[in-house]
Amino acid sequence: MAAMTTKAAILLLPAALLPLLATGCSEGRGGPIPYDVPLAAPDAPTIVPLESSYRIAPMDTVSVKVFKMPDLSGDYEVDLTGQIAMPLIGSVPAAELTTTQLDQALTSAYGVKYLENPDISVGVKASTRRSVTVDGSVKNSGSFPVTGPMTLIQAVALAGGTGEDANSRRVAVFRTVSGKRQAAAFDLTAIRRGQAPDPQIYPGDIVVVDGSAIKATQKSILNSLPIFSIFRPF
Repeated sequence: MAAMTTKAAILLLPAALLPLLATGCSEGRGGPIPYDVPLAAPDAPTIVPLESSYRIAPMDTVSVKVFKMPDLSGDYEVDLTGQIAMPLIGSVPAAELTTTQLDQALTSAYGVKYLENPDISVGVKASTRRSVTVDGSVKNSGSFPVTGPMTLIQAVALAGGTGEDANSRRVAVFRTVSGKRQAAAFDLTAIRRGQAPDPQIYPGDIVVVDGSAIKATQKSILNSLPIFSIFRPF
């Protein structure tokens, strides 16, 4: 009888309260990235033409053209670890290289085993150093220009807000400080409720919202980064 009474009470709850019941079942904080530890301000951007000495950054998109090899040519996204996944040769380090240096690395890698005197050209199709990249479980992931002061909530809002499957209690921010990659985790739910400060976001930052729709590579990074690597070079 008590069980039937409880069931009836739940059915009589106003519809507006039902999301509150679901909240208790959602994912919470977790992972090895420390929470609410302030990240230092990023390195000052060096404004140079992308065609000269620009250095490729994680989440940039590079265009690779291999002469007479359309299956190898295409646009490739640099992942959070600074690698691009190329056909035949696999992952190739790209972050902090100029396009000329990446061109030489690809030419060498393909020339060793697969192509004779390969003719390769590399360009930067999309740069993240002058914008903020928001990815993971958001409605419209992408890179967005930063034209003034910005906070984490504002950055996520640029991407249309969190997705239905997002874990808002686990949002990672990746930043380059003193030439090294660093990261911190933040609880977006607590920030929205005024229970935690809303951290500042800078051009070049990468924001990743955890959730079931997150890319496998990003999920692996969020779940497996060793604790000693956080807030230290990695």
